[in-house]
Amino acid sequence: MGQQPQMLSPDQSPAHLFGCTLREYRDARHYSLRGLAKKAFMSHSKLQKWEDGARFPRHRQEVEWVDSLLDAGGVLVDLWERLSADASRGGVSVSVPRVSDASLSLASAASQQATSDDEGIFVPARLRDGSVVFVSLDRRTMLRGGVGIGAAAALGTGTPAAASEVAQGLKPPPRSAAAYSGTPIEHLRRARRLLIDNDNLLGPRHTLATVREYIARIKELRHDAQGADRQALLELQTQYAEFASWLYQDLGAFDQAEFWLDRAFQWSHTVGDNDLTSYIMARKAQLAGERRDLVDIVDLAEAAQRMARPRSRLASVARTYESYGHALRGESTDSERAIDDVRNSLDRVSSDATPWGVWLTEQYVDVHRAQGLEVLGQHTEAAAIFTTAIKTLPEGYHRDRGVYLARAAVAHAGAGSPEEAAAAGLEALAVAEETGSGRITRELARLDHALVPWQRQPEVIAFREAFDATLVHEA
Repeated sequence: MGQQPQMLSPDQSPAHLFGCTLREYRDARHYSLRGLAKKAFMSHSKLQKWEDGARFPRHRQEVEWVDSLLDAGGVLVDLWERLSADASRGGVSVSVPRVSDASLSLASAASQQATSDDEGIFVPARLRDGSVVFVSLDRRTMLRGGVGIGAAAALGTGTPAAASEVAQGLKPPPRSAAAYSGTPIEHLRRARRLLIDNDNLLGPRHTLATVREYIARIKELRHDAQGADRQALLELQTQYAEFASWLYQDLGAFDQAEFWLDRAFQWSHTVGDNDLTSYIMARKAQLAGERRDLVDIVDLAEAAQRMARPRSRLASVARTYESYGHALRGESTDSERAIDDVRNSLDRVSSDATPWGVWLTEQYVDVHRAQGLEVLGQHTEAAAIFTTAIKTLPEGYHRDRGVYLARAAVAHAGAGSPEEAAAAGLEALAVAEETGSGRITRELARLDHALVPWQRQPEVIAFREAFDATLVHEA
């Protein structure tokens, strides 16, 4: 006979209230405790202690991950935050979880709020103070006007036909190695290449669920694999984890992006591939830049350079992110010196055999220089570089074009060119609606604020109204 679950009294302690809520969601989703632990890559004993009220979770990131697997829509995360805050004040409240604070900016809200396994659970919303944040659709009763066009696209209700075709062609992989026509490793490598190719065209929302399912299946296949196959599967698991991190980063779900980068970094050490580990460390620096983390970005980039082979492509990739970090800190001379070093290295690193960072081209370097210039207040030059980059983007780089358009628009606004800014913003908005890219939406929120001084101009009115129509609104 199975062990009877611990009886809980929700009003007894924060741990009991959290455990009771966790158990309700797990039961509703038809998970066994052991099954959820396996899916979450967590120990069974830890989850059991959470659920039995014997231990209150210490780390928000772990709560986010379990919340996402249970499709809890941020309820577990909100409860954890509230109980943690109450405990720090010496009291315990058992009221319904609250809505996120209205004072959060879009950038911080995107990184601090949980993202559900249903990638559409968080949508951009306009608060009463005019700021834009990501809120859970769970809270739609607090919003007026239903879901805007952009929010509907984010939820997948307007999924492009191409996305449906990709989803149909990439069903979850078989659980048994014997089910593959070739080897599982060949199948998984082909699937990853296809998913990466379609990411830029379709955006992250149509890809994330498949990538996470593949990670879980790879772990199952590793159970019976031996020797070189087992090693190759672990390497693929690491690569899929890094890709999952990138998809979450593009969504603007920075905590989840960091979670998967941490997983990939840990697994890469087990693989023993120094180039892969160096690349993931560089990606950590890139993510810190997206979060505008002035403390970590340069340190992470320098660490990645120390890990990389001297004078290698990966060292140059990390130096690129270091340049942006210096710009964020206002260190213009150091930023320019770093980006010049990268540009001068391009010919040398073009023959580097590593598969990582192959996108390090002159255009990529120019775009990162433009990012730095915009942060440093050199808006006119930044806008010109972004505009050139947009014109030379290869076919299929749909999402990247939207990101560049949005950043160019912000630079145009900073340069005092509201008409150009609004026009580029409208184009970027169309891409954001199609792909669900949170990076584009965050830039457009900056643009919306930057255009306030010209809010009576017709072009600006057209952009701001179109952007506002894509948002849900606080009641």
